Amino acid sequence: MTVALGERGVRGVVLDIEGTTTPIAFVYDVLFPYARSHLRSYLDAHFAASDLDEVARLLRAEWEDDVERGESPPDWRDVERDAHLACLASYTLWLMHRDRKSPGLKLLQGMIWAEGYADGSLRGEVFPDVPPALERWHGARLTIAIYSSGSVRAQQLLFSTTSAGDLTRFIGHFFDTGVGPKQSPDSYSEIAQSLGLPGRHLLFISDVGTELEAAREAGFQTLLCIRPGNSAAIAGDDEVILSFDEIR
Repeated sequence: MTVALGERGVRGVVLDIEGTTTPIAFVYDVLFPYARSHLRSYLDAHFAASDLDEVARLLRAEWEDDVERGESPPDWRDVERDAHLACLASYTLWLMHRDRKSPGLKLLQGMIWAEGYADGSLRGEVFPDVPPALERWHGARLTIAIYSSGSVRAQQLLFSTTSAGDLTRFIGHFFDTGVGPKQSPDSYSEIAQSLGLPGRHLLFISDVGTELEAAREAGFQTLLCIRPGNSAAIAGDDEVILSFDEIR
């Protein structure tokens, strides 16, 4: 199929990352293991620095919420430095194991990945059709934005280090769950307001049906992106694309 953006009145494209622009395997087989294996060394090196204060605050608040809900997270006590580090690391690993869309976890993962991108251990990966599509849409003067559960910093690092070069030159806006959960229509309304465009002029592309449903409730146009390696998806009310080459 061919999706003609001009005919549909689309003036802005909002993209999911995992399973849409980027293979799921890169996230689960490269990024997540890297963060897990470097977690303790990163905490040891940066614990005294103020840049971890916000991470610790967010994770401690989430830990308290888990306890209040009757969850069973690892114990976290206000004790001496080494024991406190162990508590922070144990709770972070507990969140990682559950693939929790945790703001504190995502912020910390982004910090760890930043070091990996900086020293060349990590390099962003996107599907081959993504760079030409971004360049094509940018050339058509469309607003291009990313909306992912990963932190804004992590998004920027991924897109700035691909084998096709720095793709952030085409992307004007990055959003994470600071605007709200990806399954909430209010999050998409917030994005539309930030972009200065009504939902009917925005196209959201994702591989997750519940995210697309939320975007539609906020007035967005939507496309379900099916990629190699993605979980089986049911199209429902969504039009399906297999490649960004179909979007013109």
